[in-house]
Amino acid sequence: MLMPSRHSLLVWIMMTGLLLLAMPLYGEDLTMDSLIREALQNNHDVLMAESKVYTSTFRTPQASTLPDPMVMFGYQNEGWDRYSYGQMSGAQWMFSVSQMFPFPGKLELKEQMTIKDTEVLQSVVRSVRLKTVAKVKELYYDLFLTYKNIGLIQDKITLFSRIEDAALSRYSSGMGLQVDVLMAQTEKYMLIEKQEMERQKIHAIEGMLNSTLGRQEINTPIARPRNINYSTYPWSMDEVIKTAIETSPDIMSKTKETEAAKVKVAMAQREYYPDINVNASVAKRGGEFKDMWSLTATVNVPIFYKTKQRMAVSEANSALSEVQHDIDALKAMIASTIRENYSMLKTAEKLIQLYKNALIPRTYQDFELALNGYVTGKIEAMTVVTRLKALLDYDILYWRQFVEREKAIARLEAIAPSAGGQDG
Repeated sequence: MLMPSRHSLLVWIMMTGLLLLAMPLYGEDLTMDSLIREALQNNHDVLMAESKVYTSTFRTPQASTLPDPMVMFGYQNEGWDRYSYGQMSGAQWMFSVSQMFPFPGKLELKEQMTIKDTEVLQSVVRSVRLKTVAKVKELYYDLFLTYKNIGLIQDKITLFSRIEDAALSRYSSGMGLQVDVLMAQTEKYMLIEKQEMERQKIHAIEGMLNSTLGRQEINTPIARPRNINYSTYPWSMDEVIKTAIETSPDIMSKTKETEAAKVKVAMAQREYYPDINVNASVAKRGGEFKDMWSLTATVNVPIFYKTKQRMAVSEANSALSEVQHDIDALKAMIASTIRENYSMLKTAEKLIQLYKNALIPRTYQDFELALNGYVTGKIEAMTVVTRLKALLDYDILYWRQFVEREKAIARLEAIAPSAGGQDG
């Protein structure tokens, strides 16, 4: 018995160690829920939207607070030749405090404007979270499909090896042609090339998924996804559209924008009324002259209302109309998107059943019969190769439709979260 050399044994140990190090990378299962949690915690779009909400809360106290009071101090002298304080009646030190009071209701409207803006941003956060969840799911499904394709191709490489062995056996016995061997080998090598292309695709998906997860290192390897189950989606298209209209965060955001626009219209109308500026002053005269005080109030007169206040009201009304039309357009777009994804879902369901119950088992049976016929010399090698390639195509198409259905459900859940049971 030949003993392995020390060099070959060392190489074997090193290769085994490398394989063990690589096993956790592609061997351990990856759960979609853990990725979703990570994305909701670290995704930059989510964090930015949440920061905007937090920032907007600081505007409300500012809007509801009176303007800063104004303090004035100075000296008035009588004559140019000397300091006349206490000697002349007009010489005095002056001190005053003034405070501007907006017309009643203006501060409340300004406060409501900031509150509505915050509510808009809160709806945007929910929308961003739902879309982030949907994106993670889609990338997860794409990664799953890529690994599944690699496995399917490997299975078909094994089957092509059976054709190659049969062709070699027939050729060596003088019953077959060399071209059959070459054809089987060529098809096998083409599948190996396709398998490598799928492996390259894994790196691209991992990069996009790492970016969505908010990871600093885009090239972080991601473990192989677990097998995904066939999701249930019992809702009709009309139910999904109705739910989306009622619960879609995008529509809720636009609705809040409408409320904010109405408050801005009311605020623009209130600008017709003047603000009041109250001023209290004291004049210190010194000597035998008594001190003086005064209390005055000034108001702004909106005499240019035709080109200022009236234009501001028209602008606010136009902005309100714009938001209302935007809501109608958004509802139509959401309904169209739901119809597209729902149609994709139902089409995928029909194709899945067709591939699973008819085309795949029938094609596999035809392949086995053709291979047995080729071994006995009753069928040409081209027939066997053609049927095996058809089997591979049907397998890949089956899983592609399976994944496309799950991705369509993920997109529908992001649009109509209550119907899908998904609330980011």
